[in-house]
Amino acid sequence: MILYPAIDLKDGQCVRLLHGEMDKATVFGDDPAAQAAKFQAAGCEWIHLVDLNGAFAGLPVNAAAVEAILARVTVPCQLGGGIRDMATIAMWLEKGLARVILGTVAVENPALVREAARAFPGRVAVGIDARGGRVATKGWAEETDVLVTDLARSFEDAGVAAIIYTDILRDGAMQGPNLAATEALARAVTIPVIASGGVSSLADLIALRDTGVIAGAISGRALYDGAIDLTAAIEELRRVPR
Repeated sequence: MILYPAIDLKDGQCVRLLHGEMDKATVFGDDPAAQAAKFQAAGCEWIHLVDLNGAFAGLPVNAAAVEAILARVTVPCQLGGGIRDMATIAMWLEKGLARVILGTVAVENPALVREAARAFPGRVAVGIDARGGRVATKGWAEETDVLVTDLARSFEDAGVAAIIYTDILRDGAMQGPNLAATEALARAVTIPVIASGGVSSLADLIALRDTGVIAGAISGRALYDGAIDLTAAIEELRRVPR
């Protein structure tokens, strides 16, 4: 299972939100590229990036910070937030992103997800953010009646590289991931599922890995707070599940 350290970008800074609320942001640094370099030095295989302002605005806002990160590190990076048309998808992939994450458009324009996945095989992921099993969009500001599993299954034949599943009520709260819901989703689809939201300890990571069906986990606050040692966690996750 791959551990993706997260860099959430708000106004050019590294932050973490509580429950996805923009007014509950904790700033962890004003040099995102330096933070990315630290994660790479610690041995990470990927870096997960989120343009928080972009998620609300519907277009890239923290592009300068993302480009600085891409110029600084060699490990693959994936980005979500404000990516809602083919031109933006193509632009980011041309700039060096390994993968784009489509969230809001996966609900509002699923045909775009399919078109992008065909055009850029292996480089398009779907971000599914949920409260109580139902999908939220537009930076988590709007809730829908769409069920997580139904949305995920609708992309089974689309060729998407991964599903990033975030339980909003766990995000940034350091209370552990929603293990049951994440495992259930991973068992319901053949697309690799990456867990996000609440991953706050090595024990959380081991529990996700030991399901045998979850492909990755994203963690942010726990890495910044020191609750998870990135190098030690990566080494542990390479072990065979007990």
